[in-house]
Amino acid sequence: MNDSWPVVAELDAVRRLRVIARSTPGTGFAQCVVDAPFDRVWGLVSDLENQLPLMITDIGSFTVTSAAGERLEALARSPLGLRARFDIVLRPGWCLMQSRFVLGGMAAAAEPDGTRLAFFGGLRLPGIRLADPVLRPLMAPPASRALRRLTARLDAPGG
Repeated sequence: MNDSWPVVAELDAVRRLRVIARSTPGTGFAQCVVDAPFDRVWGLVSDLENQLPLMITDIGSFTVTSAAGERLEALARSPLGLRARFDIVLRPGWCLMQSRFVLGGMAAAAEPDGTRLAFFGGLRLPGIRLADPVLRPLMAPPASRALRRLTARLDAPGG
C-alpha cells in the first residue's frame, strides 16, 4: 500500500486568490488578461500607495507605515477622514491585505499572451455569512471597476 499523497498541481497566485475570494463570504472577485508583461503589470500593482486610491474610490490615501520583508503595515484614509490600519503580505504576483473590517487582494500570473490579473475585496463583519447570497452579487461590480481602473493605468502614457 502506498501511503504517500498524490501529486497535485500547484495553484498559481491568481487561482489561489480566487479560492480565497470564493471561500470568504461578502467578497467580490474579478480577473482579466492584460496585454503587458508580468514585470510591468506587477510594478504598477505593487505601488500600493499610488494605485489603491486610484482603484478604490473609498480610499483617499494609502500610506505604508512599516515594512519588514514581505510584511507591510499601512494606513488607509477615506475621503471622509475614516481610517483603517492594514496588515499586508506583498510578494511578486501576490498581495493580500486585511484590516479590522476589510479584506482584499491582488494577484498576477504570467500568461503566453500577457498577464492574468485578479482583484478581490470584501467586508469582514460578524454575521456576514448570512448576508453572502445578497452581498456577493453586489460586490462583483466594484471589484470589476477597481480592476478596470488599474488596467487603464497600464494603457496610460507612462503606465
